Formats: sequence, C-alpha cells, structure tokens
Amino acid sequence: MAAADFSLMVNKMVEDHSKELWELSRFLFENPELALEEVKAHDKLCEFLEQKGFTVQREYCLETAFRAEFDAPAGSDGPCVALLCEYDALPEIGHGCGHNLIAEASVGAALAVQEAMKTSKDIRGRLVVLGTPGEEGKGGKQLLIDQGALEGIDVAIMSHPSPADIVTPLFSASQALEVCFKGKPAHAAAYPWEGVNALDAAIASFVNIGLLRQQCKPSSWIQGVITEGGRYASIIPEKTDLQFCVRSDSNSELLSLRDRVEACFRGAAEATGCAVSIRREAFYMDVIQNGAIAASYRKHGHSLGKARHHLVGSGHVRGAANHTREFATLAGSEEAQPPTLRTAKVLALTVLDLLTNAELMRKARAEFDALQLQTDAQIETMTR
Repeated sequence: MAAADFSLMVNKMVEDHSKELWELSRFLFENPELALEEVKAHDKLCEFLEQKGFTVQREYCLETAFRAEFDAPAGSDGPCVALLCEYDALPEIGHGCGHNLIAEASVGAALAVQEAMKTSKDIRGRLVVLGTPGEEGKGGKQLLIDQGALEGIDVAIMSHPSPADIVTPLFSASQALEVCFKGKPAHAAAYPWEGVNALDAAIASFVNIGLLRQQCKPSSWIQGVITEGGRYASIIPEKTDLQFCVRSDSNSELLSLRDRVEACFRGAAEATGCAVSIRREAFYMDVIQNGAIAASYRKHGHSLGKARHHLVGSGHVRGAANHTREFATLAGSEEAQPPTLRTAKVLALTVLDLLTNAELMRKARAEFDALQLQTDAQIETMTR
C-alpha cells in the first residue's frame, strides 16, 4: 500500500489528536528549559508516548534524551525509521526557535504512523521517536551519535519551523569556541602598569576578527560575545571569557576558517601579555541532503498545502525570524497550529513511504552512501 493510500487515515489521526498535541506544545512552551536541562520536557514527552502505547527508554544515552519505539504488529523485520524531537529553549527568549513545534509535529506524525502500522498488514518495521536534547549550542545530536543512539536506524527525519517553506535547506558546518584570557589585576588608576588587561585581549580579538571578515567568503560567518569581561572599572580585568561560533558551508572551509579565528585569539594574547586557552565544542558537519526522501516529502507537502512550517505573524509582526521574541510569540500561539499539524501529516506520509516502498528506501540509501564516501574522504583529509 502506498503512503498516499494512508492520507485519509493520517489526516484523521492528526486532527483527532490536535487538542492533545496543542496542549503538549503549550506545556513545552510555558516551561522553557535550556540545552541539556530539559527535565520537564523529557518527562512530559515520555509520559505522553507511554500512554499512547510506545515502549519508552528514559534518559537514553543522555539524561534528558529518550527513545520511544513501536513495532509493526505485522513484524518488525523491516526498515527502522526515526522521528526526531527537539525541545530545548533559548536563554531569556524561551522557544524563539520553535522547538516546542518540532516536538509536536514529530509526536503527531508518530501517532499517525503508529495507527497505520496497527491497521495495515503491509507495514513491517519499527518506528522510533528519538528525543534529542541540547540542540542550542550543546551538540546534542552529535553527543547521541557518539554514544551509538542512531545505530540500527535506517532513516532519521524531522522538521524545523522557519519563516519560509524549504524542503532541503542549507545547514552549514559549525563549531563553537570557548575562549578564556587570563591576565593580572591591578588598580586601574593608581598602578595600571602593574596589570595585564584581559579585557584588552578580548577587545583586540574582536578587532582582529573584524579585520579577518573582509577576507572571508560570503558562505562563512563568525559571531561572538563576551560572557565575562570584568566587574569594576577601577580594577584591571584579570579574566575574560568569550564565546564564538564559526560557520561555513563545508567541513573543509570551516576548519580553515576556525584556524584563522583561533590565530586572532593567540595574536591578541601575544599583544597584551595574557595567557589564552581555547576549548573547541562539538563539530557540526555540514548536512547531507537526500533527494529521494526530499522528493517524497515535497510530494506530500504539495498535496496538503504548505510543505513546511510557515509562521506568519498577525498585525505588525509578519515573517518573524528565528531566535527573536516575535518568533517565540508565534511559536506559542494558535496561529502556529495549522502549519504544525500539516507538517505532522507530511512527516507521517513520508515515513510511511519509507516503510512501504522498498525502492524508495534503496534509492535513499544509495544516495546517502555515495555522498557519505565523499564526506569520509574529506574527514580523512581534515584529520591528517
């Protein structure tokens, strides 16, 4: 049975559970938790899926990650497809990236796929809902991959809300850098020459990087903030902490850019006499797009209307961008529900395509393997 034959069932299941899904999303929205601190979200999602008949492993590899499974009654000897849930929030802004909607859409899709598995003898395989915490700057998915959380999963799929409808968006390679300069305190007015100014090193770093930007490609980005810069103007700052994020459209370009950015920090330390330490956070590789799966998603998206979350504000707030308070307001509003429910339906139909269409799964696998060979070769070059 093709996924299109499940469209009426999928539509009904998502609509029938729309009130529950909205309540789940609102709970996440009203209880925002930072990366790797999503205790309430973890417990709420696990409890919800347990009540729906999923076998749930709490604290799966990470304290706030989970794995919920449902095996097709016709047999689990088929593909294993995972729907990914994100649910962490941003400092101060809350759900300004709409991760409450990501969780809602994936859970809604899971309920529809589960029902199709129960009623069709044509579906063999396993459905997984994987809770992936720590996506705002903590490398949550990479941490899970490193612990083998995706072993045995053939395809992992999710959606992400944005102001635009994009089936295959560009996700650049990125890495965060934690930088600490250490100097020597002194009275800033009486004996400034006795001090070694760690704030000067931080400011020099920003100047160096500002100059570096004019030699960067348009596909590269560098952002940074000072998280600690001293507390009293009368004291030469002994210590400053910086957080930077470096992005580029390919892994190799990112490594080259990262090395140049780190040279800016070392140059600032040399010029001011400070000591510097640089800690590299998780390395996010650029995303490999899969044309076969994207075509399935696009097909079902077109049949249902919008192919992706599309948040459009009302009144003076229109087309709010991610990581803003305006986007957070929309993510917690009823206005976000119709596109989120459509997204759940499109995700469900795409998963059902993968579970029932062996040729689609074969094409998706072959495409992924070919691109993975290129990536592996690139990684080998990078790590020599």
